Amino acid sequence: MLQVKQVAKAFSGFQAIARANLTVTKGQVTAVIGPNGAGKSTLFNLITGHLRPDKGQILFKGEEIGGLPPHAICRKGVARSFQLINIFPQLNTFENVQVAVLARYRQSNKLFTPARKLVVEETNEVLNKLDLYPYRERLCNALSYGDQKVLELAIALGNQPEILLLDEPTAGMSPEETRTIVKLIKNLVQNEGLTILLTEHDMDLVFDVAERLMVLHQGQTIAEGPPDEVRRDKAVQNAYLGETG
Repeated sequence: MLQVKQVAKAFSGFQAIARANLTVTKGQVTAVIGPNGAGKSTLFNLITGHLRPDKGQILFKGEEIGGLPPHAICRKGVARSFQLINIFPQLNTFENVQVAVLARYRQSNKLFTPARKLVVEETNEVLNKLDLYPYRERLCNALSYGDQKVLELAIALGNQPEILLLDEPTAGMSPEETRTIVKLIKNLVQNEGLTILLTEHDMDLVFDVAERLMVLHQGQTIAEGPPDEVRRDKAVQNAYLGETG
């Protein structure tokens, strides 16, 4: 579904990404792992159009998307959540997701007029998938941190993506909140057929949910394959996994 081929990106002479390669298969969870500063968020920014690659190709279902603006990539079926929560805090839970659904139908400019009565069924369907329906009328700044992170997933799903990129989805979460996210990720793949690409520092989570790993080190792909195979890779152990013992 997604291929990154020999992608490179530099900032004022600093090579943030160099020769990054990645393959994401439809209906699977793929994780990009690596030390802090390896270039994981930069890679996600390149895939989602927030940055333009200097070299290489980014293909979504065989079509070049590298360099397209974020909204164009989103409309092709690529959605993303961020490390820092990215929601509308003064809107309620329902309205946050409704904005995304309306954008999919290209009617987001009508949100504060008759559009409050539009796409209600579609919005509630997304809320139900992520167990947020009981909080539909609650202002987002009154939600717990964990529920705000889940809401961000719901907003991304409101765009009805084919692939969802999750940038450290459990950062700052309690163990209980992390278990909730793991359950949701597995449900979205197994029951909804969604393809997920994530970055995450929690290795227990990664080896629990991911079917394929790519290891990024100093902007380069140093390993890619099934988790057990990557875990045994000496270069990976030296560059990353070995750091944690």
